[in-house]
Amino acid sequence: MSKVSIVRCPDYSNAKKAIVEAIDLVGGLGDIISPGDRVLLKPNILTASPPEAAVTTHPTVVASMCELVCDAGGVPVVGDGAGISRPGATAKALKASGIEEAALKSGAEIVNFETAGFTKVKVPDPLQFSELYLANPVLEADVVISLPKLKTHELTYYTGAVKNFFGALPLNTRKEAHFLGKRDLFGEAVADIYSVVKPRFAVMDGILGMEGKGPSHGKPVNSGVVLASSDCVALDIIAAEMIGFDPIQIPTTAGALKKGFGNHCPLVVGTPLKEVKMKFKPSSGGISTAPPFLTRHFGKLFTIRPRINQEKCIRCGACYLNCSPQAVEKLTDGSFRINEEKCILCYCCRELCPNDAVDMKKSLMARILTSEH
Repeated sequence: MSKVSIVRCPDYSNAKKAIVEAIDLVGGLGDIISPGDRVLLKPNILTASPPEAAVTTHPTVVASMCELVCDAGGVPVVGDGAGISRPGATAKALKASGIEEAALKSGAEIVNFETAGFTKVKVPDPLQFSELYLANPVLEADVVISLPKLKTHELTYYTGAVKNFFGALPLNTRKEAHFLGKRDLFGEAVADIYSVVKPRFAVMDGILGMEGKGPSHGKPVNSGVVLASSDCVALDIIAAEMIGFDPIQIPTTAGALKKGFGNHCPLVVGTPLKEVKMKFKPSSGGISTAPPFLTRHFGKLFTIRPRINQEKCIRCGACYLNCSPQAVEKLTDGSFRINEEKCILCYCCRELCPNDAVDMKKSLMARILTSEH
C-alpha cells in the first residue's frame, strides 16, 4: 500500500525541517537516489510570478530539496517549462519565482525545458497519445522528483504531483492535449505523460496554497502542510481530499488510476488527514463550479464562457498565441476577442493571461444556479 506523509509547516522558515520529516516518514531518499544520480527536480513555475503569489513552487522548497539530493549523493537538476508561448518566458519565470537563484545557491544545475530540446518517445498502453515529445532533461535524468504546488485548477479542479509533468511537453503538444476538449480525455492525456516520465518521488508545497481562480489567478491560502510520497497518484488523492475535493473526480487522478498507477486508498502517516482538512474554494466562474447535471439538463441555457475584459487587456497576445483551437481572434485594431463557436472551454486564455483580463461570461441561468449574481 502506498504511503503519503503529512507534516504541518506554518511558514517557510521551517520548510526544510518539515520536508525532511515528511520524506523520512515514507522511507527516505536512500532507496530512491544512488551516488552520482542526476536527479531532476520538477517544480511548477507556470508564469513569471513572485513566491508570495502562490502560483509557483516556493524557492525555499526547491532549495531544501536540492540540498537533500546532495546529501543523498545525487546531482540536483532543477527544470521546467513555462506555460506561455513567448520567447524567454521560462527564463523569466525561473527568475521571477526565485527558483533559479535558490537552486544555484544550493549547488544545483538549472535547465530550461524551452531551450533544452525535446525527443519523441513511445507511450506504453496509450489512452490518448501513442507518441509524445518530452523535454530532454526529463529523459536524461536518472531520477525524477515532482515538486508541485497545492492549487485549484479550472480544467482539472485540482493540480498536483501528476499534472505537474504537463510542463515537460512542448507547447504545441500541450495545445493538442487541451484540444481534446473534455476533462476526462485531458486527464487521460496527462496519464500518458506520467507513464513515460515515471517519477520516483514527490514533495508537495502546501505551506502556501491557492484557491479560487487557480492555477495562476487564485487567492493564496495558508494551508500549512508539506506532503510526500513515492507515489504521485497517492499523494494527489490525499491532497485533493484534504482541500475538499472528491479525489476520484480529479481527471488526472482518474486517468492515472485507469492506466494502472496508484491505488484508491493510500495510507496516511504523520499528521492525521482529519486534522488538516480544509475547504478550498473551487475555481470561480469556470464550469468546474457547476454540478454536471446542470449542464446536462439546461444545455444552452446554462453557459459559462471566457470573455476578454478589454479594459484590463494589455494586448500582449498570450491568449491568442496559446489558444489550441484558435478561438481567440486578433482584430484590426490590435485587440482580441473569443469566438464562442470555436472555444472548447480549456481556459488556457484565462490561465495564462498575465493581467487577469479574461473574465467568465455567464448566462442568466448560470448566474442563478451558481449563486453568483
